[in-house]
Amino acid sequence: MLKSLKILPFLFLLISGVHSEPKQLTNFIQILEALNSGYRVNAVIHYKDCLLVSEGDTAKAPDAIGGMDILPYEYFAAGVIGKNIAFISSSETVMIYLKGFGGYLYNYVKLRVYEDNKVEITARYLTIDKLEVKMDETFYGEINDGLNGKAVYFYSD
Repeated sequence: MLKSLKILPFLFLLISGVHSEPKQLTNFIQILEALNSGYRVNAVIHYKDCLLVSEGDTAKAPDAIGGMDILPYEYFAAGVIGKNIAFISSSETVMIYLKGFGGYLYNYVKLRVYEDNKVEITARYLTIDKLEVKMDETFYGEINDGLNGKAVYFYSD
C-alpha cells in the first residue's frame, strides 16, 4: 500500500504532461529553435488580418482561418538563395472538393516566415489532372507576439 502511494504523485505528473497546453511562439528565433529542437510547430492564420494580393491587385482578405503543421520545413540563412534575409519555408498540398471551382482540386499552401517576423502565405488551387492554376493568392502578415494583434500565430507542443 505504501509503495502505491509513492507512485501516485509520479503518475499525476506524467498525466499532466500529456495534456499540456501548446506554447505560443512569438518570434522567428523561437520558431526556428523549436523546429531545430524537434518540437512540433503549428501555424494558425487569420486571413482577414492579412494583406491579400491576387492577380497583382490588393483586395480585402476573406474572413477565414487556416492552419498547418510546419513539417517538413527548410531554413535558409540570409544570402543563401538570393534573399538578403533568413527565412523558414514549409508547404503542404491536400486534395479538396469545391463545387464552384469544378470539383476536386489540390489546395497548395506555402508559408515563408522571415527573420523580421513577417510572414508570406501563398495559396493556390490546382486541377488534379493538369495542375492548371484555378486560384492564386498571396497573403502578407506578421507573427502575433501575444500583444500586437497580428495575423499569424505559431504554437509548439
